[in-house]
Amino acid sequence: MSMIEAINSALDVTLAHDKDVMIFGQDVGFFGGVFRATDGLQRRHGRHRVFDAPISEGGIVAAAVGMGAYGKRPVVEIQFADYIYPATDQLISEAARMRYRTAGEWWCPITVRSPYGGGIFGGQTHSQSPEGIFTHVAGLKTVIPSNPRDAKGLLIAAIEDDDPVLFFEPKRLYNGPFDGHHDRPVTSWAGHADAEVPDGHFRVELGKARTVREGQALTVIAYGTMVHVALAAAELAQVDAEVIDLRSLVPLDLATIVASVKRTGRCLIVHEATRTCGFGAELSALVQEHCFYHLESPIERVTGWDTPYPHAFEWEYFPGPQRVAKAMKQSVAA
Repeated sequence: MSMIEAINSALDVTLAHDKDVMIFGQDVGFFGGVFRATDGLQRRHGRHRVFDAPISEGGIVAAAVGMGAYGKRPVVEIQFADYIYPATDQLISEAARMRYRTAGEWWCPITVRSPYGGGIFGGQTHSQSPEGIFTHVAGLKTVIPSNPRDAKGLLIAAIEDDDPVLFFEPKRLYNGPFDGHHDRPVTSWAGHADAEVPDGHFRVELGKARTVREGQALTVIAYGTMVHVALAAAELAQVDAEVIDLRSLVPLDLATIVASVKRTGRCLIVHEATRTCGFGAELSALVQEHCFYHLESPIERVTGWDTPYPHAFEWEYFPGPQRVAKAMKQSVAA
């Protein structure tokens, strides 16, 4: 499966598995979503389970919060992560706090799916990476897959979780993995090991990172598209780097990170979002707190620029294999 097909399969499976699951958002019903993630679901499960919503992100998430409190498991699509900001009050002030403010009497089992990041020449309002805003909010979970198998297993786990989950999907990876030699996605996931996705119901546990490349010289922490960039950079730099795919930012698998950094003595963090107050800053602080006496060089970060999304310089903005490889060499040489 491609990542889009895996996401569609996860939604199909959960709709069939649980009558309380419903899907709604802009164009997700009859049209099947702008990226076709919900294609065919309305025909198979009916208009009362998969339906379109008005162009009101705040209203979409507000309705989901009410449905979740009522006992349903709504899955809403925000068409692009850039559009999620009108819904931040509902996410932060309502969804994230429901369980705490009611002392566990009510909860909010909602999932908010959204394509995020650049790579499709979408410009400033279709390419942002806002995950750092939401990882700051207690009560929200944030999940970002890097491959089709994880996308399906993590999405099913998110939908079945009793707390609100933001599920950001790297749209650069929808149809194929990152090709490090050409700085662009390839055309297909065909033949890729992580594209072997089970047809039925299965879960990938939230809060469990995955080591996608073992190494002894350096620990590289990444998520989403940057996992593939890091793998390409390790080959380019010819560094014995261990690459960890976080899979979920909150909850975070700190144990895997700490064990790796204590063994390698070095740490490089890579993400597409802007540098200042990005999630990499939190990762850096945690590594410093837990691994300080094991570090043999400063913690490195390779990120997007501290600038509004530069449409004309999109591929320079992205941390690419060249930039990441340079940071790898610097870390190992220090």
